[in-house]
Amino acid sequence: MFESYAPSAGFDEYMSPSHTPRRAMGALMDQLGALGLHRLNHNHRAAEQLLKRLGATFRLYNGEAEASERILPFDPLPRLIDHDEWQRLDAGLVQRLEAIDRFLADVYGDQMILKDGVIPREDVLSSQGWRPQMLGQVPPLNRWCHISGLDLIRDGEGTWRVLEDNLRCPSGVAYFLENRRVMKQLFGDLFHSQRVTPIDDYASQLLQTLQEMAPWTSSPRVVLLTPGVYNSAYFEHSYLARLMGIQLVEGSDLVCEGGKVWMRSTMGLERVDVIYRRIDDDFIDPDCFRRDSMLGVKGLMRCFAQGEVAIANAPGTGVADDKLIYAYVPEMIRYYLGEEAIIPNVATYLCARDDDRRYVLEHLPELVVKAVSEAGGYGMLIGPQADAAQIETFRGLIEANPRNYIAQPTLELSTVPSLSNGELYPCHVDLRPYILRGRDTWVTPGGLTRVALKRGSLVVNSSQGGGSKDTWVVSCSAA
Repeated sequence: MFESYAPSAGFDEYMSPSHTPRRAMGALMDQLGALGLHRLNHNHRAAEQLLKRLGATFRLYNGEAEASERILPFDPLPRLIDHDEWQRLDAGLVQRLEAIDRFLADVYGDQMILKDGVIPREDVLSSQGWRPQMLGQVPPLNRWCHISGLDLIRDGEGTWRVLEDNLRCPSGVAYFLENRRVMKQLFGDLFHSQRVTPIDDYASQLLQTLQEMAPWTSSPRVVLLTPGVYNSAYFEHSYLARLMGIQLVEGSDLVCEGGKVWMRSTMGLERVDVIYRRIDDDFIDPDCFRRDSMLGVKGLMRCFAQGEVAIANAPGTGVADDKLIYAYVPEMIRYYLGEEAIIPNVATYLCARDDDRRYVLEHLPELVVKAVSEAGGYGMLIGPQADAAQIETFRGLIEANPRNYIAQPTLELSTVPSLSNGELYPCHVDLRPYILRGRDTWVTPGGLTRVALKRGSLVVNSSQGGGSKDTWVVSCSAA
């Protein structure tokens, strides 16, 4: 099956440049070959039908009123990461989140990193994620980022790098869990030659993390706050609430009285200690943020300030996943931890800097330009794939608002074999591991591998035609 598989230039995770299987891939490729392309495609179609029956969908909005329910396209060829390699990534993720947590506590506290000139004050205060309402606030355990999803890539040399930090309401974990469920059900034989690290305890780890945020009680009540059924990630909200055995609530289900948060129920009002919120800061409390919000809970931030409720993630964390602030994380690690980053950043040019902006404007056809306030693959220019009109449009945008743009080299993301329309071909991938931080830190073994299913595309986002596949952390000695 792999005889005609031809990886593009760069780093393919299945096949070496000499067209031989990479370490740990031989047994899996033999099994896939024995399965055959016809059977693989048959099971692939069955997997998509199973995901539809499970309701594993997301809502894609094509306009203000139009929306369509779609499953996240699933690819059945798993991605393998060696256990020893994963141990290093695990350590790097823990290191990065520790530094980011300290940064958030600092910038909303004494602001020493700004006073010492490590990060320009204006870069922080001009961020769309900056929330001055959080100045002086200390969340329980002094944890700000309880649930994080950092995006990692492998470049053309096979080196792992951090592409983005997602620290507000990172999504995708439901697909990460469902992909493994589908693989076990429809491709169970592939597990026989591998010792794959299990991921089944994510929900229990998440619940424990949330419960630890309420040290004032031995039996904390946790709820998941959703914007409602029309949100693009509503499937995930309901899925996680069910797995944890907690209530899924909307803002209208909660009320603040006597400095505490209560949930309306058939038994009357019941105290709420922890809110796993899946709505943005702006909408969480109309008394504190956007006054026109119909999604939040009036008075919630007063209860938070008084230490009567915990919120995951804490409001204000968005300042740390600003794409401009991302560029300073290696400096944060040196400043707070006295260490070098275990997982390096992608080289990043800040258009707010005169020298960087001149370079970017001179090399737009070679670079990837991103709007720091956008997500989901929007607000982005991929220079080598852009036409002259698109390049000139971005030139004007950068000149008009340089703070809003960064640029990075066009990386040759690593590829993994994927199925599309019955064919097997290399697709670019990234990886989103999930990191939970309560009293301790726990990292998912592997994560959500997102796949750019369009031939030659570098964009893995589901809103831009991307899909996902199962990620296996394996011991090479067992392969």
